[in-house]
Amino acid sequence: MTDIVVRGTCVVLWRHESYDVTLHGWWCRAKFVSIAPMQNSPSGHSSLPSFLAFVRNLRPCGLLKPYIQVRHGQGIHNVEGDKNYKAYLSPDYFDAHLTPLGWQQVDNLRKHVHASGLSKTIDLVITSPLLRTIQTAVGVFGGEGYADKADVLPLMVANAGNSGRAAISSLNCPPIIAVEHCREHLGVHPCDKRRNISDYQFLFPAIDFSPIENDEDVLWKANIRETKEEVAARGLKFMNWLWTRKEKEIAIVTHSGFLFHTLTLFGNDCHPLVKKEICKHFANCELRSMVIVDRSMAGSDDSTTNYPGKIPSGLDLPSDVAVEKKLEKEEPDSGFT
Repeated sequence: MTDIVVRGTCVVLWRHESYDVTLHGWWCRAKFVSIAPMQNSPSGHSSLPSFLAFVRNLRPCGLLKPYIQVRHGQGIHNVEGDKNYKAYLSPDYFDAHLTPLGWQQVDNLRKHVHASGLSKTIDLVITSPLLRTIQTAVGVFGGEGYADKADVLPLMVANAGNSGRAAISSLNCPPIIAVEHCREHLGVHPCDKRRNISDYQFLFPAIDFSPIENDEDVLWKANIRETKEEVAARGLKFMNWLWTRKEKEIAIVTHSGFLFHTLTLFGNDCHPLVKKEICKHFANCELRSMVIVDRSMAGSDDSTTNYPGKIPSGLDLPSDVAVEKKLEKEEPDSGFT
């Protein structure tokens, strides 16, 4: 059963594993979806589209923007880093690419995105400009196999990043753009340093890299690592930028650290268990959906569907108000003036 809870001007739909979180005038309603249980759960394919349909019905008020969060598939750095954290310092993992297992995770997530109907509703895909996230973005949200045509660029050329994968088409899929703001924790770890944009453009011809100003990676520093607070602040700037986009539904392919530190800003007014759930680390190729609402816009525009009533005008005193007024008249005089 679904419960509707009204909180001020916000209507919160609680269903399954759903939570509402608040920060600095934003209201976020997160729906957490784990791919693993979905593989054996028929209902797993229907809950997310139902939630997004609910959001679309509310969206005419102009305050809602749904988006999808995806962490990249397993990278080569994840394998060794899980055994020994110092492996993240190895230059061998510079701009780490997906492992064969990571590509299997991408394939499974792609199946879910198509089976659930998400592939038909997403208007834009935003990816971090690192190899593992770009590979995940094109593998999950890209077109089918690429047929060499002079007038159509592929999203990914064959064997990009030692993938051993065939080229991926840019037809019948949402546009993909690369944005620096949603990169992983910057500095020190070579796996989080990107290559030149000109190199990526050769490997992923149909991706739009124009939002990135510098060809070389000027943000990553070999001896300075971003603080957690700096990552979170960058994440909040990214979310504010998302609000300026005209697309109605956006998918973001990014990183565990970026998502974790950004989401820690939310849920401070929630129950600790809810806060803990919001801030859980993403698994490789995990997908979660969220809706952000700008509370500062609440009441700034009249709804196009509201109706004022009293046309024609007439008496309409509610019965409960009438009873209250009657009781007030019957109260004895206290003698005070």
